[in-house]
Amino acid sequence: MVHLIIILLMLTPSPSPEPQAVETEDKEEATLGAGCFWCVEAIYQRVTGVLHVEAGYSGGTVENPTYEQVCTGETGHAEVIRLVFDPKIVSFETILEVFWHTHDPTTLNRQGADVGTQYRSVIFYHDERQKKIAEESKHRTQESGLWNEPIVTEISPLIDYYKAENYHQNYYLNNPNAGYCSVVIAPKVAKFKRDFPHLLNE
Repeated sequence: MVHLIIILLMLTPSPSPEPQAVETEDKEEATLGAGCFWCVEAIYQRVTGVLHVEAGYSGGTVENPTYEQVCTGETGHAEVIRLVFDPKIVSFETILEVFWHTHDPTTLNRQGADVGTQYRSVIFYHDERQKKIAEESKHRTQESGLWNEPIVTEISPLIDYYKAENYHQNYYLNNPNAGYCSVVIAPKVAKFKRDFPHLLNE
């Protein structure tokens, strides 16, 4: 009997280690929409402390939407970027400070010539802490006079997120000479560099 117990103990798998818990406990995620995700991605890829940036879709009613579906405005999704960042290097508050300065949060469902609900200004918070920080940051920015018009940015819980098609990832890095990149994205990146030189990872 004793030998049987010993054999059973040897055959019973021990709990597997969870290395990801150690690797991710000091990282945080944020999901933001500020117009075309190509623009937002290009900016946050240059922020010190941001470890990964991914273009995707959030806030809609259709599972696994395609870019073509999102562009119709009928799925309810916003073009967003999903950030992974190290809060010891850059705080969520600073992430939002960049957000307020690098797009126009006063235009409803529009950024420049890009018009539609998919281009809305939105913060999808991941937890109650992010919600509180986002609401306080929005109020503080409105009171600061950075923008003359009322800020219309939506602050909503993150319900869904779908990664965008591969050709949307690293779009500015891969297509720096494309027309949209030269005319729209490059000036936004230049403004970020001018306004936030202390955050540049270049």
